[in-house]
Amino acid sequence: MGNTAFPDRPKAPQEVLDHGKAVYGVSCSFCHGSDAGGGEGGPNLLRSEVVLDDQNGERIAPIVHGARASQGMPPIDITDVQITDVAAWLHSIHVTSRSLQPVTPINIVTGNAKEGEATFHTMCSSCHSITGDLKGFAGMYKDPRSMQQAWLMPGGQGGRGPGAGAAGAPELHVKPATVTVTIANGQKIEGELNRIDDFYISLRDKDGNSRSFLRDGDSPKVEIHDPLVPHKELLRKYTDKEIHDITAYLVTTK
Repeated sequence: MGNTAFPDRPKAPQEVLDHGKAVYGVSCSFCHGSDAGGGEGGPNLLRSEVVLDDQNGERIAPIVHGARASQGMPPIDITDVQITDVAAWLHSIHVTSRSLQPVTPINIVTGNAKEGEATFHTMCSSCHSITGDLKGFAGMYKDPRSMQQAWLMPGGQGGRGPGAGAAGAPELHVKPATVTVTIANGQKIEGELNRIDDFYISLRDKDGNSRSFLRDGDSPKVEIHDPLVPHKELLRKYTDKEIHDITAYLVTTK
C-alpha cells in the first residue's frame, strides 16, 4: 500500500528512467546531490512538496525554467522533455515517510576517454586547448562532477554549473556579457550587462556608471553580446555520452 506523503507511482519505461538519471547527473546533481537527497546549496528533492505533488514534471518545470531565480535557484537550460524524464526518475526512487532508501551514487567518470579526446577536438578545440587555456584545468577540481559543470557552462551561468564558490575551485575565465542599448534618438549606450527582463535593463558603462532603461517591447533596441553563446549552443547538441566521454578525457589531463 502506498504512503500518502510519499505515493507509489507507475514505473516509467527503463529508457526514460536512464535518460532522466543521466540528465539529472549532468544538470542537477551538483546542487541537489547525486542521490537527490540534498547537496551544495540545493535542498532534498525526495522530500520536496513540489516533487511529491508533481505528476509528469508540470510543477518542476517552472522552477527549472527560472520561477525561483530570485530565491537562489538559477534557471537550468534543459528541455521540457528532459524535465519530464528527470521527474520520472525522481518519482521512481522509493521513499518512505520515516527513511530514505539510498540511491546508487551517480558516477560521473563513466565515459570513454579516447572517444572523449576525439569529441573534444571536434567540438571544443576551435576555442580551447589542453596545452593552452585548459592547461591544468582538470587538476583544479577534486570532484570530477564539479569539473564537468565548469567546462559545460563556465561561471555557472545558464543553470548548468555551480560557480566557483560551490566547486571550491576557480572557473574558466570568461568575459562578462555586454550589451548595446540604442535609445530613441539613435544614441548607443554600451556596457557590461547587469540585469535584463521584459520591462527593464541595467548595465555598467565603461566609466563604471550604472545605467538603467525601461523596456516597452522592442524599445529601446537591445543587443546582447554573450561570450557563452557557443557553450549554450553546444549544450543543445551534446549527447549524454559525449558529455561523459569529454569529462573522462579531461580527467586524464590532470
